[in-house]
Amino acid sequence: MTNYTHWFIRARLKTRQLLLLVALAEEGNIHRAAQVLNMTQPAASKLLKDLEEVLEVSLFDRLPRGMRPTWYGETMIRHARVALASLNQAHDEVMALKAGRFGQVNVGAITAPGLVLLPPAAAMVKRDQPNLRIALEIETSPVLLDRLEHGKLDILVARLFAEHDKSKLRYEALTEEPVCAMVRPGHPLLGMAGLTLRDVVSAGWIVPPAGSVLRHRFELMYQEEGLPPPINVIESAALLFITRMLQQSDMIAVLATDVARYYASHGIVAVLPLAMPCHMDAFGIITRTDRLLSPAAKIMMNALKAASLTVYGKRLDPE
Repeated sequence: MTNYTHWFIRARLKTRQLLLLVALAEEGNIHRAAQVLNMTQPAASKLLKDLEEVLEVSLFDRLPRGMRPTWYGETMIRHARVALASLNQAHDEVMALKAGRFGQVNVGAITAPGLVLLPPAAAMVKRDQPNLRIALEIETSPVLLDRLEHGKLDILVARLFAEHDKSKLRYEALTEEPVCAMVRPGHPLLGMAGLTLRDVVSAGWIVPPAGSVLRHRFELMYQEEGLPPPINVIESAALLFITRMLQQSDMIAVLATDVARYYASHGIVAVLPLAMPCHMDAFGIITRTDRLLSPAAKIMMNALKAASLTVYGKRLDPE
């Protein structure tokens, strides 16, 4: 028989203590945190005091007008959020099984694979498991990684950058992401042969927001050609705005090639024959190494890997 000696078993850790940590982090005041959890303030204070005594550290600084987490507290709060999210997920899976559904998987993706990889993967899952619920979010990599850390997402198709903590992440690379210039159909530059950056230095551009990786590389591309970056710009990452703005102007947008091809295939925009060597870093499939994938997440993972062979020519081992 396995001998369970986890500290939280010895300490008789209570779920309400985890809930209290999160409530204190959000409310900053033990009276309001106790109200949120429908308990008295003395009961909340005792739960916190008991946990601090077990850990032998102070989790919160007591201030004249509230409470602020210490470094120890920040650590416990982060893990409490993950533990509670995991318990919620367990409950949702059990309820889904009771209701005759197979479960739910939460997937996050950046825009390009969200357009070209997720649809065929989701179609595979729905073909074989029509009752499996799929929730999909399209966001930037930092936002997706934060949601993965807090247990809100199971699988990502996104990028990892140098500043990200990779110690508990599993990353399987898929492909690099080239970018291109996009204009409206019938744009005067589409008929121009041998187009170079010098020909479009004074054009109006729709570019990613300042501070983004692509914006930096876009401007660096001009500088490497000895040219000043365009000053006639609109900053936006909103695809609905970008495509609509292109349709009613002669502006040029810089966008991931897969995204541009999707809109071009529907006649909404055209890809400008202009070399754009400011490609983005590779992206891949990201999961947590410290959490087991649910049966639903495993099915989605295998579908993503199968679809990646068709979409990117990348063969990945199934789960």
